[in-house]
Amino acid sequence: MARIGDSLAGKRVLVTQAAEFMGPVLVEAFREHGATVVAHEGSLAAPAAARQAVEAAGRVDVLIANLGVPAPSTRAHEVGDEEWRHVFANMVDPLPRLFRAVLPGMLERREGKIVVMGSATALRGQKRTSTYAAARGAQVSYVRAVGAEVAASNVQVNLIAQNFVENPMYYGPEVQAMPAFQERLRREVPAGRLATAREDALFAVFLASSEVNFFAGQSFPFAGGWVS
Repeated sequence: MARIGDSLAGKRVLVTQAAEFMGPVLVEAFREHGATVVAHEGSLAAPAAARQAVEAAGRVDVLIANLGVPAPSTRAHEVGDEEWRHVFANMVDPLPRLFRAVLPGMLERREGKIVVMGSATALRGQKRTSTYAAARGAQVSYVRAVGAEVAASNVQVNLIAQNFVENPMYYGPEVQAMPAFQERLRREVPAGRLATAREDALFAVFLASSEVNFFAGQSFPFAGGWVS
């Protein structure tokens, strides 16, 4: 019996920021499912960086837009322009540039997948997260609009709105070891634990597979019930 994701064999998958956030485990999971993975490392904040990454990758059947920066915890009335622009420059501005580069080929072939690795902070209010939540919220709105626009061309654009997932950028071993964090898990997350990075990566594989073609512009909470 074929597995979901087996249809990725021979597909070219571009994973951005491949050495950070969810990058390493995404690269591993897609390679396990037979994809040819192009792992682009580094920031895409420079205006030409996204286009250059796509051009270097060649044909892109699947784009995994993995974009993250450490989340500021500044109070809303103290957020400066520099913080705001840094977060948006790294997590929001690269999206339309990446999409401009990959969508023409996908639309011409009438086949393609884009999965944005987003955050559930866009779906639930938290104190001292205004900059980060706004950027993640912009990702959600952009995916919703573009996903609706290209769905009829058999191109699926969706977002994983994750939180409480093991990754070195937000929930590394030092954070997990803190008693206060363990208490927060018990208090706020119905599942009572962090998701493993592999669980999250396999969800991305599922959304990117050719067997799954009926989601359009959706943001899927992946947070153990935190936004239920």
